[in-house]
Amino acid sequence: MSYRGAAALQAAVFARLAGWPALAGVTVLDAMPAGGGGGTFVLIGPEEARDASDRTGTGAEHRLVISVISDATGFLAAKTVAVAVSEALADAAGLVLAVGRLVGLEFQRAQARRLEDGDVRRIDLTFRARLDF
Repeated sequence: MSYRGAAALQAAVFARLAGWPALAGVTVLDAMPAGGGGGTFVLIGPEEARDASDRTGTGAEHRLVISVISDATGFLAAKTVAVAVSEALADAAGLVLAVGRLVGLEFQRAQARRLEDGDVRRIDLTFRARLDF
């Protein structure tokens, strides 16, 4: 098992999201902004890694959560951004990692909910990434 590809995976995901045309004007972060932020933004969040090594070599499976957080009224703004995130990550072939090789990146699930007495919407998108080294 190796965690050495974690930073490279995050950097590649960040670069893809920050440069995706449908996300132009949407801030992509890896930490909550001071004061909780306002507007609509994308947050690269928690990650879980597991060994995926086999006889052919060392590998790891990463489950990462990308969140869309929005204070816009209703879920439409957050869902529109969540769709753009999902589309940006649908073509994993374009992601190049500085360490290791991305074998696959698949959408697994999404959870949409209201926060802060319903004034803030949050959609957590979970993706599974398979890395070989």
